[in-house]
Amino acid sequence: MAGHTNGSKESFVKIPEIKFTKLFINGEFVDSISGKTFETISPRTGEVITRVAEGDREDVDLAVKAARDAFDNGPWPRLPGSERGRIMMKYADLVDENAEELAALDTIDAGKLFGLGKALDIPVATQVLRYYAGAADKIHGETLKMSRELQGYTLREPIGVVGHIIPWNFPTNMFFLKVSPALAAGCTMVVKPAEQTPLSALFHAHLAKQAGIPDGVINVITGFGPTAGAAIGSHMDIDKVSFTGSTEVGRLVMQAAATSNLKAVSLELGGKSPLIIFDDADVEKAADLALLGILYNKAEVKYAWQVDKTQFDKILAYIEHGKKEGATLLTGGKPCGEQGYYIEPTIFTNVADNMKIAREEIFGPVMSLMKFKTIDEAIKRANDTRYGLAAGIVTDNLNVANTVSRSIRAGIIWINCYFGFDYDCPYGGYKMSGFGRDMGMNALDMYLHVKSVVTPIYNSPWL
Repeated sequence: MAGHTNGSKESFVKIPEIKFTKLFINGEFVDSISGKTFETISPRTGEVITRVAEGDREDVDLAVKAARDAFDNGPWPRLPGSERGRIMMKYADLVDENAEELAALDTIDAGKLFGLGKALDIPVATQVLRYYAGAADKIHGETLKMSRELQGYTLREPIGVVGHIIPWNFPTNMFFLKVSPALAAGCTMVVKPAEQTPLSALFHAHLAKQAGIPDGVINVITGFGPTAGAAIGSHMDIDKVSFTGSTEVGRLVMQAAATSNLKAVSLELGGKSPLIIFDDADVEKAADLALLGILYNKAEVKYAWQVDKTQFDKILAYIEHGKKEGATLLTGGKPCGEQGYYIEPTIFTNVADNMKIAREEIFGPVMSLMKFKTIDEAIKRANDTRYGLAAGIVTDNLNVANTVSRSIRAGIIWINCYFGFDYDCPYGGYKMSGFGRDMGMNALDMYLHVKSVVTPIYNSPWL
């Protein structure tokens, strides 16, 4: 049993039986070719949960072969969109039916709150799946108004075999954010979950087969980025890679795509998202939004866990940089607890724009408080970053909100709110935060080609 940990108010969570630990290729769970496995570790305790098959290049080859055959010769891309949507709806129902077990897997594997996972993460994931199920029969081209005696129209066709490389912070949500629009478009795919959080992805693959998704359409390879992930990025028979993770690894994904078959790439990368609080703002509301922004998904309780020791050590190193560079540590800044990877929520004041903690993504519970005097100064400093993922504005002045939201170069702007996500609202970055959009109908564009079809017309009374 997993009980109260470092201030969590959750009741005891039953550790589920780990049913799936092998690779999922062509509709079957199989050992890796090498026979290797790796440990998946609980971030709450630092203890081993189980061992999982370690996929490598040869396993990726098998998964891609299955996905390619399913795309070139299988029914999925050729089904009417309405039929793909029906199967996806059944898939969503099965995920809902297994919500408690899936939430428990993400709790022990990713350190997420069980109650939050069951009440929010899993339902949001199935909402996304149903959203794209509803979109599957609404993918259509256009009739073109040609300038001479030609008739033209466009088709939107599935891009082919997709490689999804997903992160550890929202294992279930990220799985369905990537998989759902690709399924709706008629693609087949190979999914590599983060090595820190492989368990729920394997369960999702099992449910996909139960729902009636044909063999080879969804394949899951568990393993490490430099091996399995690199094999996906460089594979000559993958048509598209979708990656969410660090900017540094995003560069490697693009390089691999460029030096292999010039496959299409979409990237959702790092961020250093400002929350700009103006002097007319409700201070209590602004404080709540700031805490939400820095602590959400890090427990929202007294202490914040990290997914593994590597991330734990990285955050502590940033905190030390902040102190050495002259920022004032207002609160927090220390590890806590006798087991697991917990760090106190940390706030720095007197932070200069050129400090490491102000310029680099920390991906942990560390907040930097900085002052500004004018709107123009706030805009300039908010844009003085290599990132452009998101930004927040807190003000009661509509003119200020409009000016600043149009001036900041970021993919999404939240006004008097934060984390205003919705499955109908596109999400993605500017600059080195990446390109391409998850969520909304825009996400379908990442998995579709546009084909133009042109024929001559003769003796038409009009063009």
